[in-house]
Formats: sequence, structure tokens, C-alpha cells
Amino acid sequence: MRVVVTGATGFMGARLCAALADAGHDVRAFALRGVDASGLPPSVEVVYGDVTDEDSLADAFHGRDAVFHAAGAVEAWLPDASVFYTVNVRGLENVLKAAKRTPAVKKIVYTSSYFAIGPTDGYVADEKQIHPGKAFCTEYEKSKFLAHTIALQAAAEGVPITIVYPGVMYGPGTLTSGNLVCRVLIERFNGRLPGYIGDGYDRESFSHVDDVVSGHIAAMEKGKVGERYLLTGENTSFVRIFNLAANITNTKPPKFYIPLWLLGIYGWISVFVARITGKPPLISYPGVDCLRHQWAYSCDKARKELSYTPRSLTEGLPETLLWLKNNKLIKF
Repeated sequence: MRVVVTGATGFMGARLCAALADAGHDVRAFALRGVDASGLPPSVEVVYGDVTDEDSLADAFHGRDAVFHAAGAVEAWLPDASVFYTVNVRGLENVLKAAKRTPAVKKIVYTSSYFAIGPTDGYVADEKQIHPGKAFCTEYEKSKFLAHTIALQAAAEGVPITIVYPGVMYGPGTLTSGNLVCRVLIERFNGRLPGYIGDGYDRESFSHVDDVVSGHIAAMEKGKVGERYLLTGENTSFVRIFNLAANITNTKPPKFYIPLWLLGIYGWISVFVARITGKPPLISYPGVDCLRHQWAYSCDKARKELSYTPRSLTEGLPETLLWLKNNKLIKF
């Protein structure tokens, strides 16, 4: 098929472009001008634009059969919070408008977020859960909730959209904000994160980036229009991630726990420093607020309808750690 991918230079987007090209599809990558796209396969056509510019999207969609809308601002905190609304909400609106202007487009696969479904404190949720929409840990969560409402309305109006929700992604790839697990592991193995994050109450759904990529392609090929699919994985905590990483690398696990109240203070300080330096913080106080909740989900629907088969952390984490070591990002 002739496909176009927004967010094509991101952690997941770049892997998606490569996988689509490997599968024989005609791939067009939509990227921000000035962003390095040299890591994409030579067979991928690169066009430049911005999701805030409907006309640039319409030009990119011309002659395409399917659109993967994976672009987004994914940080837990930004100095200008309006960016989340502009990119994540207005960006989706522009994608939908541009697709309407492009008759060739028969399918839109929209990359939402588990944050759009909401927290799951004490239980495991599926696609039926609807976010209460009353309180949000981050502006990112709020923006994905608002965009999700737009996507659901578009589906109800007959727009050929399929919505997918990746979990907390990990694996080899670009070290963007979307590759949080690798960034945390780098801090851990370089001694800048000496203890466990929290007490292990947090529970996220971790999914390998290549499994998420396969889920996206399956959503294009087999996903039903108007349906929603969680592309999540193993539900566990960052405490277990650290213990698994120590076991895999034959290194010592942390000896103490960093309480969330202390991490919250560090998050406030990090945000203060980020405002001065302009460098995004690894840990921000909104991000710490996320760790006060659980985000655990079932991917049974995707397993059944998309043949989605996420690997376990014991399968995926060794490869990730070896990739980090081979790229001289960690030592063990």
C-alpha cells in the first residue's frame, strides 16, 4: 500500500517506517523541517511539514492509501503547555481535515495513548474504559483525552479511523521522550539514579516498540474501522524493571527506595533548571504524579483481532540492555 507516517522521526515512528518499507509498502515520511531524517531507510520518501499546517498535511497525503498519525508532543512537562493542545489536539483535527481533502485515503490509524483511557488504580482495564475527564496528572494526558474525544466523534461520523493505544514503550531506537524506559536505564546504570523509583505501587503496561509497530501495521491491514485496540504488554512497576535489569546484567540492584515525595521535590527543581537551560527534564513533578497511579491494561482484543503478540520483559529487556551497551550508553 501507499502509506504516509506523521511523526516519522520519533521513537516509534522511525521503527514503523522501517517495518513498513521492509514489508514492501510505499512509505512516505512526514517530518518537521530541520529534524534529522537520515536514519530512515533509503526507500522511504521524506516530505516536510507540520501537523499544525493543514495544507502541508494535505500535500503529504496526496496519493496515499493509508495514514499513520503518530506525531505528538509526548513529554510529561513543557515550558509552554499550549504546545500539547496545538500539536496533539489541533494536530489531529488537521489530519482529519486533510484526509477529507484527499479521496485516495481509505484508512487512518491514529496513535492515541493509554493516558486517554485513564488510570486503573487496583484493576486492569480494557478498551471499554472511558476517561472520567475530571482530573489529569499532566497536560499531555489532558491533551490526549481531548484528542481521543475528537477521534471517537470522527469514528461515529463514519471517518475510516482505527485507534491504537501503545503502552510504555521500550526497546532499541531514538532516545526521544517516547523512549522513557531506555532513558531511565541510562540514568540508572550511569549512577545518576541510585535508588528505585517509588515503592513499587506504580504499575504500567510495558510494550516493546517493535511489537507496537507490528500492532500498527496489523491495525491497517486487519483492524476494523471505528474500533479501538490497546497495544500494551506486561503490567508491572519500575521496581521490577530495575530488578530484571540487574539480574540480566549480573549487577547489583538498588539498595534503597526513593519516595515519591522526594522525587516530587526533585521534579520541581528539575523543572526550574529546565526553564533556565531549555533542556527537558528527565523527571518532572507532573511525571511523578503519574507514578502515584496505576496504568494497567489488557491487550486481549488486539490479540484476538490483530494477532498481536507482545513479548514479555524477560524476552525484550535483554535485547534493549545489550543495544544500550553496544552503543556505549551504559556499561555492565
